[in-house]
Amino acid sequence: MLVCLNGHKINDRFKTCPDKNLKYCNICGKETIIRCEHCNSYIQGKQLDQFVQTSSTPLLKSYCHNCGEPYPWTTIDKASKDKAEDFEFNQIGIDVVFNKLHTVAKQLLIRYNDRETIKINDEYDVQDLMYSLLKMYYLDIRAEEWNPSYAGRSTRSDFLLKNEEIVIEVKKTNKNLKDKKIGEQLIIDIEKYQAHPNCKKLYCFIYDPEEFIINPAGLIGDLEKPKREIEVKIIIKPER
Repeated sequence: MLVCLNGHKINDRFKTCPDKNLKYCNICGKETIIRCEHCNSYIQGKQLDQFVQTSSTPLLKSYCHNCGEPYPWTTIDKASKDKAEDFEFNQIGIDVVFNKLHTVAKQLLIRYNDRETIKINDEYDVQDLMYSLLKMYYLDIRAEEWNPSYAGRSTRSDFLLKNEEIVIEVKKTNKNLKDKKIGEQLIIDIEKYQAHPNCKKLYCFIYDPEEFIINPAGLIGDLEKPKREIEVKIIIKPER
């Protein structure tokens, strides 16, 4: 696992996905390492609870599994350690929401005696459900944050987590909104978000239950690959 000296995880697949490797942390600027500084063993993570499935990297251990010596982030000052732990919790919260939204949407359709429920028919329904799930992890969620116009149109960021400096944009595919059109919209939006004063990381969540996206990997690669002022993550759910 590639980790910075302050304990921010950078890449848990540093061998198979070297394009994600960084020499310095993009959160705090500290140097990154992959081995214990005492015995040179590779840094390992610890497993999450079996009932919590996330797409993030494993949680960090505090001590080396091979020699028992503390990793650098174990001995940092409390303020820096608290910041790293907050980042870890925030990442897990986002991953759980993204990974479980489709499961929750399906479960809501099964109600006693066919009572009324929320059905995910359009983008606004996805927003409502995501907002409810995000409230389990975040207190300050600002919805419908309108942004300055870009390329002749104004754009709305669906959710702003101001304290975490994260923006989440939600899309739902349909027969008129597939790979090409979604890609074109997000390219414009991503450029615009770089000027957002409270956005350090942008998540573009694409809900695609009918599988209108023909090439998910290609769309993700095209949108994430360019280097930008902000970090961009494209999430397409459910996975197939």
